[in-house]
Order: sequence, then structure tokens, then C-alpha cells
Amino acid sequence: MTGSSFFDESREQSLVKAEIVAKYFWAWAKVIIPQAKKKSQKNIAYIDLFSGPGRYKDGSKSTPLLILERAIRDADMREMLLTLFNDVDSNNTQSLQQAIDSLPNIGSLRNRPVVENKAVGEELVEEFEKIRLVPTLFFIDPWGYKGLSLRLIGSLIMSWGCDCIFFFNYNRINMGLHNTAVEEHMNSLFGKERADTLREQLQPMQPYERELTIVESICQALKEIGGTYPLPFRFKNADGNRTSHHLIFVSKNVLGYSIMKDIMAKESSITEQNVPSFEYNPATIYQPLLFELSRPLDALADMLLDEYAGQTMARVEVYNRHHVGKRYIEKNYREVLLKLESQGKIMADPPANQRRKNTLAKTVKITFPLKQ
Repeated sequence: MTGSSFFDESREQSLVKAEIVAKYFWAWAKVIIPQAKKKSQKNIAYIDLFSGPGRYKDGSKSTPLLILERAIRDADMREMLLTLFNDVDSNNTQSLQQAIDSLPNIGSLRNRPVVENKAVGEELVEEFEKIRLVPTLFFIDPWGYKGLSLRLIGSLIMSWGCDCIFFFNYNRINMGLHNTAVEEHMNSLFGKERADTLREQLQPMQPYERELTIVESICQALKEIGGTYPLPFRFKNADGNRTSHHLIFVSKNVLGYSIMKDIMAKESSITEQNVPSFEYNPATIYQPLLFELSRPLDALADMLLDEYAGQTMARVEVYNRHHVGKRYIEKNYREVLLKLESQGKIMADPPANQRRKNTLAKTVKITFPLKQ
């Protein structure tokens, strides 16, 4: 199967992936643009290093066209956005260029989209390491994993306002870790020491444990290179019985993490007790980061009462201090705190009888009792 054959049809996972990236781009840009203006920066950027042909064979749009259409509709982005789309396959770049040229009002963008035909490797990484980037959202979607490395991701998120989203074929990485022919690629993705440790750890594990351990290792490696806030999202195959790919978001900023969490929550296939399913990683206690992303809402009340016993803080502070590394979103905290208040387990200021029914503003002060 060739790389371009992935675009023969618009698979459901491809649509979800494109929606997640496009939605985050819009939300990211709306946060970044005002800050960039204050810093006297004239531009923001979107860079896709493995862009594909632009359209699937059924005619539906892939990520580059969704991004450009969004930019065309917004006055600030028409003036500020730089876009670079790259693919090593010249057939893909030719097709993408034609698709871009056919977009209505594409000429309204002050900066014409750039389409390049380069291999992604050490030479490109060295280029990124030498320059100070404008605020940029990067998307990396290789066919498999070739070209994807910790060093590449580290170079992309180094500058202010830069976030990265990457997509990878889990099964190829799972097999690649024990394939000496691709040992160098695996070492580039995990770091040699971590890759060697993984090779030993994975041998006796069941398939579900292997997956969780591999994704956990990637997330921890991202943290070590400055990607403080990684967030994974898993895709299963058409039958729903096997993992096919993982999408991982990485940022240095907790606001970006919160925004992406909400976007991924809405794209999750199921929820449990109103908690989004991030159970694309049904983790265990042996993988702490992913385990926290899989705990049900029932546990949240007990965690808050235990961790914040004797403390008082605004409702929004409870969320900000607690949610990182967990799959709970802001409305889950609001729901749990309202329930705890109705049960008399916490105190709120102003109290419920002085607020509109079932509301809990961000500024409401929450007091957690001391442990008994």
C-alpha cells in the first residue's frame, strides 16, 4: 500500500482527524492573534509537513483546504496567516496546488500558500533549530512514522506560541520496536535509552498493555523535550476491535491543552457520566499519565475532597489546578461541585440560595472541609 492510497476514500477517522486539527487551528488562532499583535508580530503560521493531495478520492477536503477556507473567512487571518504545505510525493503536491488554486477567494490571502516537495529528515530539523519561528501550529501526519522524531517535535515547539499535532500508525511502531531494520527510526522517535527500555518491557505484555506503555512513553518523552502538556487521542479500526492510529497534541501552554481537551471531548465516540471517552486509552495504574485520563466521574468528587481538604479557592482555580493529565473537562468540575454543595460536603460563597438555580460561576469561592 502506498502513502497516497490512504487518500483513496474519506475514512471516518480521517474526517475526525481533520476536524480536530481544523477546530484547534481556529481556536488557537483566536487566542494567539491578539497576543501576537501586542508583541508587534505581523504573522502567525500553519505548517503541514506531510500534507497529502488536498482532497480524498471521494472529493471531500483534507486538512489543508479546511485550514485555508477558515482563514479566507477571517479578516485577521487573511492578513496575518502564513501557510506551508509539504509532501515528498510530487503527485500529492501537484494535486494539492490545484486544489488550493481552485478555492474561492484564495487570492484574498495576503500571503499566498507555499507548497513544497521535500523529504522530512535531519536536514529539515536543523533548519528549524536555527530559526526563531512566528507563532505556528504544526501538523505532522506521516505515512507510518518515517520522518517523525523527538528532535523534530522539539524544534517545532521551541518558539513562543508554537504547538504541534502529530498522527502516527500505532501498529507500525508496535512492530518496529522489535525490527532491527527500523531501529534507527524507533530510536529517533523515543530516544535510544527509552526505546531500549521499551523493547525489554514490552516482551511479556499483553497487546493492550503494550499499547498503553508505548503511548505513555511517547508522552513522557515529549514532556522531557519541553512539551509539558501532551494529550493523546486514539483511533480504532472500522470494526472497533483494534487500534489503528494515535493523534497526539503537544503544547507548552496549559490554555492550549484545555482548548484541545474540549475539542477532543466533542469528537469522542462515547461519554461515561458526561465524561468524554478518552478511553481510546483505557489505561491502567501502570501507566500513570494515561491512567489519570481514564478515571470515571465518580472518582472526581473523592479526589477533590481529598486533595484540597481545608482549602478555599475560586471554582475556576479548582479546575485549573486539577484537570491537567486527567480526562475531565470544565463542565465535569462544575457538575461535581454543584453535587457536593447540594450534599453539604463543601461550602460555596455566595451560597446556592443567592445564585441562579444550578449555576456556579467561575468566581464562586469553594471551601473544602478538613479531613475527618
